[in-house]
Amino acid sequence: MLYFAYGSNLNHVQMKERCRDSKYIKNYFLEGYLLSFCTFDHSHGVANIVKKSNSKVQGGIWNISVRDEKELDYYEGYPIKYSKAFFKLNDEKIMFYIMKGQYSFKPPKNQYANIINQGYKDCNLDRNYLIKKLKQY
Repeated sequence: MLYFAYGSNLNHVQMKERCRDSKYIKNYFLEGYLLSFCTFDHSHGVANIVKKSNSKVQGGIWNISVRDEKELDYYEGYPIKYSKAFFKLNDEKIMFYIMKGQYSFKPPKNQYANIINQGYKDCNLDRNYLIKKLKQY
C-alpha cells in the first residue's frame, strides 16, 4: 500500500521505528491542501492538512505493509481522531490521514516541530515551507 506523509511521519528514523516494513519512495506535492497544526483538546497542535484550492502540501510517499498500516491507524487515532482519504497517482491509490470533527489551530511543541524538520531534511523537502507555516502561529 502507498501512504502519503506530511508531518512527523516524514522523519525516516521515526517511520522505521513505527513501521518496520516501510520504504520511502519519493517526494510529492499534494494539490488542493494546506499544511496546518491543529488540536482537539486545546493543547499543542499536530500536523494536519486542510482543503484549500490553489495550495499544495509537501510530503513523501511511502510503501507500507498491512502491519504498518495498522500501526499508523493506532498512532493516528483512526477512526476516532483521523479519517483516511485517498488520491490517485499513475493509477495507484495513495492513502493519507486527515483530522475529523471539530479542531482548533495551535502551534506544535518545539520537540514535535523538530521531528518534522528532520523529516523535511530526510526527504529533501523545502524547509522554508515548514518554517513559514510554523511562524503563522
